[in-house]
Amino acid sequence: MTGAEILRAFAPMDFAALGLLVVCWIGSTLLIEHAPARWPSTSRLMAQYRRMWMVQFLTRQPRIFDSQIISQLRQGTAFFTSASMIAIGGGLALLGNTDRLRVVAEDLTQTTEPLIVWEIKVIVMLLFAANAFLKFVWSHRLFGYCSVLMAAVPNDPEDPVALPRAMKAAEINITGARGYNRGLRSVYFGIAAAAWLAGAWALIVAVVFTTGVILRREFASNSRAVLMEATDRTQT
Repeated sequence: MTGAEILRAFAPMDFAALGLLVVCWIGSTLLIEHAPARWPSTSRLMAQYRRMWMVQFLTRQPRIFDSQIISQLRQGTAFFTSASMIAIGGGLALLGNTDRLRVVAEDLTQTTEPLIVWEIKVIVMLLFAANAFLKFVWSHRLFGYCSVLMAAVPNDPEDPVALPRAMKAAEINITGARGYNRGLRSVYFGIAAAAWLAGAWALIVAVVFTTGVILRREFASNSRAVLMEATDRTQT
């Protein structure tokens, strides 16, 4: 099939739903990472606590507790990296057997569409899985960098290089967490993209629901309220 024929295989609502998926994915990331100061996201609040952590790290003796936290963070990214690889493998296997997928999808939608349509829908899910994999791998590596920087912080908190190195570790830690969160959002929207197999309207509903869940957790969750209360107390 030519490119024009492939495009004609999709309805206008499919393009609208796909556009909404991309806009919500990118838009939610921009909103969360660049939230206004008067209404910070949970991720921005946690970034402040990561800096506070490195300040406390300077005077904590011994520093075994801090190394355990970094180890746990790396284990989390390693788990999702492996899960993303499994998802990519499953998606590639599905591409090799799209006939069975088409039968199931047509039973759900009661429509008949060319095989290339189902393949493209699976490829969209694969792209989200691949992006999540890359984000998790980079996050895992950054947490490793953070552990090295923490090891380079002198035991004497009065050493003039102690605080600057601890702050470098904090910023690397924050960057690693940002990559981890981006990977998670790719997983969320990749799962939402699976709804496209049931039709454009199903994708729209899944995207709106997923975006709402993500934004609620970042801007209106109980955990955010706890973080804000703790922040207010430290400032007063």
